[in-house]
Amino acid sequence: MKKKENFIFQNKVSRFAAARARVGSMACRILFGIQREAFDLVAIPKGEVYKNFNVLTLVRRSEAESMLDEKGKPFKAQEIDPKNSLVIGTIRMGFGHWRIAIALASAANSMGVRAYLLDLMSFSETPIEKSIKFLEGAYNSLSRLSQKSKLFNTLIWEPITSGMNARLDSAIQNREVSKLFTAALEKLPKEIPVVAAHPWVGWSAILCGMKKVVSMIPDNLPLAFWLVEGSIHTVQSPSAYMGYRTLIHMEKGAPISNCIPQDEIVQTGHYVDYEILDSIKSDCEMRLEREKNHEARRLLLTMGGAGAQASKFGEIANYCKTYIEQKKVCLLINMGDHEGRWNELKLALEKNSIPYQMHTDWKKTQAFAESAKKTKLTGVHIFLHSDFYAAVYCTNLLMHVSDVMITKPSELSFYPIPKLFIQRVGRHEAWGAIRSSEIGGGTKEATNPQILNRILKMLVEEDDLLKLYIKSILDNNKIKIYDGAINVVKIAMKKTNETKPPQEKKKSTKK
Repeated sequence: MKKKENFIFQNKVSRFAAARARVGSMACRILFGIQREAFDLVAIPKGEVYKNFNVLTLVRRSEAESMLDEKGKPFKAQEIDPKNSLVIGTIRMGFGHWRIAIALASAANSMGVRAYLLDLMSFSETPIEKSIKFLEGAYNSLSRLSQKSKLFNTLIWEPITSGMNARLDSAIQNREVSKLFTAALEKLPKEIPVVAAHPWVGWSAILCGMKKVVSMIPDNLPLAFWLVEGSIHTVQSPSAYMGYRTLIHMEKGAPISNCIPQDEIVQTGHYVDYEILDSIKSDCEMRLEREKNHEARRLLLTMGGAGAQASKFGEIANYCKTYIEQKKVCLLINMGDHEGRWNELKLALEKNSIPYQMHTDWKKTQAFAESAKKTKLTGVHIFLHSDFYAAVYCTNLLMHVSDVMITKPSELSFYPIPKLFIQRVGRHEAWGAIRSSEIGGGTKEATNPQILNRILKMLVEEDDLLKLYIKSILDNNKIKIYDGAINVVKIAMKKTNETKPPQEKKKSTKK
């Protein structure tokens, strides 16, 4: 093993930790092999992400000819043009990484920058896709188990998500795993900026010698999991800047003596789509107008990528049943693409005799969201879409027409809508709720049903908390707290300050 593989930002990690970091990648190599031939990528105008944001999707040239558009015609493949463009690298793994990528695509489009979407999960039947599915499946299963077993959550899952992922050897583990994915980026033009919404993409780009890599860090809790040495790191808050800059609490064994260089980390603000950013004022005005007219309080419930909140949604719906019947509450429940979790929620709704309306057609969902700006809403509306983009972006559309979003404190913690935070999935998410509550964007985390119901009752029956959050969101917007995605694009397109390759620890000159 090369000496430099024991170092992160010139901080030594034990050989044992470095060796252990290779276990996951070795397992994937044994199970699925490794993609040795580099992908020859071209760009096609595919799907909703192209329609909405003019983003071209990167696919293998050999597959482009067989891909058909909505009219059944072959896509016209384009060569990758590095001029005034960037690559958004993400993984269709959970919803957060994809939502952040969409926010960046939206920002780039608003600034006239061409964006290419690179999704590592899109290369079907390759060792890359199989390895990620294997790792994602394990994570999702454990996430769901953490919501069903308090003992497992307390003793195992939270220590993993906030303890093991915090240590520097977590970054080394990601570097090792990312060696499995370099074939997807190896033939990209070296001068085109790569903005990574997941560290596996960032590390892959660095390992391929890309000249400029930007790593978007979503978590407010400092975790070495997100570090990609050689890239420019962006964070959403001052506390995250301090934590990542100093590598706080990332020690394991040897003390940390070196921090992230100042020119390799930037506080950008919250990663928010341009469409949401542009309509903050009008969305808040409509919330105040609905409150003034005593319309049903619109509660948006959002399912996470792991699908761990189905039972919680059932409990909330049951608690709100009387409010729903009195037309004081309207529930908008986005189940994402989780048909299995919907079946679980469906049983709960039917058991408690709560009627609902289904929305599964994406075009009709878009029309519903648009009409909701001008019409009164009542009842319970369930949104379920098999298309992954629709499953994620449905929440973004419904934010505009909702009064309060009920969500776990994930990447959605940073969006400009009043929020009620239910129990986190992993201790690292707690800091999203802390950030949001401190800047007046949402509640503290409601960790049990009694607290949740008490807050929910107040948000429905009274108006002071809702008005507090709306005022805070408008104030935050004035000081550009929500401009993070715009600022990330500016950083990526700045031609100076190219990233540097990781450096080996300098030898001491002391005698």
